[in-house]
Amino acid sequence: MKIAIRPYLQAIFLIALTCAGVGAARAQTSKQKAAPVETPGPKPAQIDRNGVLILIRSALLALDQANKTGNYTVLRDLGAPGFQVNTVARLAEIFAKQRNDNLDLSGVAVIDPQLNLLPQIEPNGMMRMAGFFPSVPQVNFELVFAPVNGQWRLFGISVTIGQSAPVAPEPQAPPASPVAQKPPPAAVKPPAANGAKQP
Repeated sequence: MKIAIRPYLQAIFLIALTCAGVGAARAQTSKQKAAPVETPGPKPAQIDRNGVLILIRSALLALDQANKTGNYTVLRDLGAPGFQVNTVARLAEIFAKQRNDNLDLSGVAVIDPQLNLLPQIEPNGMMRMAGFFPSVPQVNFELVFAPVNGQWRLFGISVTIGQSAPVAPEPQAPPASPVAQKPPPAAVKPPAANGAKQP
């Protein structure tokens, strides 16, 4: 089962990048055009393990509680201003599939996540990280946080469910009509050497 939240996360990224790009374009047009400037890439975030765990768990548990109660007000209010552009009704619509599937994310409170994208600061100043919880089923996540008044606040969230282990193939069914086998022959004694009958 895969929950398609990623398109909304990408839309939020595009809005943020567009806003950042418009401001940069205005600033550059006022200056003389110089040689092309290389865009800096992401940089490792300066955040300790406990800080990462707090951000991941609080975001996913807030989503879990919102899905269980059908009330997305707290999830929305915990977010950055860019996340709060989503109304409570819109968030309920975005996460309807998870809510209807009764997805339980409460295990994230006690299982340690495995990060496949360590926290990094994107060129737009946002912190991004991704990973999974090795649970059954496996919970995959991607989170984006924006700096707001000295705190990291949720800006984007993507949660999908995957398998935690390879699945063995189904056993083959026996043939429809089994071949009749002859019963094994009874033990036969060799004939007597003089032609006499055996008892």
